[in-house]
Amino acid sequence: MRFSDYHPGINFCFFAAALAGTILFRHPVYLILSLCTATLWSMELKGARALAFDALALLLAALFALWYASYHHFGVTPLWTNRVGNEITLESLLYGLMLGGTIAAVLVWLSCLHTVFTADKTVYLAGRIAPKLALFLAILLRLVPRIKTQWRRTAAARRGIGCGAGGLPERCKNRIRLFSGMVTWTLDSIVALSDAMRSRGAALKGRTAYSLYRFDHRDRTLVIALFTLITLCMMASLLGQTRMQFDPMLHFSPITAVSAIFFAAWAALCLLPLGTDLLGGFLFRRAQLQQH
Repeated sequence: MRFSDYHPGINFCFFAAALAGTILFRHPVYLILSLCTATLWSMELKGARALAFDALALLLAALFALWYASYHHFGVTPLWTNRVGNEITLESLLYGLMLGGTIAAVLVWLSCLHTVFTADKTVYLAGRIAPKLALFLAILLRLVPRIKTQWRRTAAARRGIGCGAGGLPERCKNRIRLFSGMVTWTLDSIVALSDAMRSRGAALKGRTAYSLYRFDHRDRTLVIALFTLITLCMMASLLGQTRMQFDPMLHFSPITAVSAIFFAAWAALCLLPLGTDLLGGFLFRRAQLQQH
């Protein structure tokens, strides 16, 4: 059983904890663990396609660190002097790396969230809090792929009758007319969808939404593990183990055996979905071998 197969509430709690810790924890060990585990999970989810995105995020983080260190001057450890005579210090460079790495880690986590959180999960979670919002999201999420399909059909039909051929002015006119037609089609579709949903009683009080999700024993086991790790990470934050001082000099709490426990708890929290996916794949393959 993969992590995406668990209850949407568990998926939401994990991503909320991972993103909150990545943004709020200012210790390099926590950031490195978050970035590495997010990268590994994104590669497991999307394969080689995720490698290019992750590498680009890391490159942008390094460029941001150089830019930050060039224009923000603090710290007591000079490294070199740039072309305009400003000193680049170790403290400002590391703080820039911290900020850039945080942005990169958040982007990688959000790419994983986009893969795991499908439209039905979003509608399910929103429907528990705001049913009208869930209905709006359902219509919107269904309408977006229909707009893309209708755009391709309309463009192909106009090419078939010779529209859009010629120079740049003709192509621009064709695009404007195509866009105008799509706006009209979209408005008509929204009106038709709203009438259809109203006829089905979508606005009636007390109406419930159908859902396939059930909270079973596997979900309870994962919830216990998830909130145990979240509690340990919150204890680390309360005890000041997740902070690091960069100005005017580098300073952080001494790393002790308790710190190692907190590091392990954060690593286990970030590795929870990847471990769940790998374990589920292993059990599935073993079951297949036993059948044969």
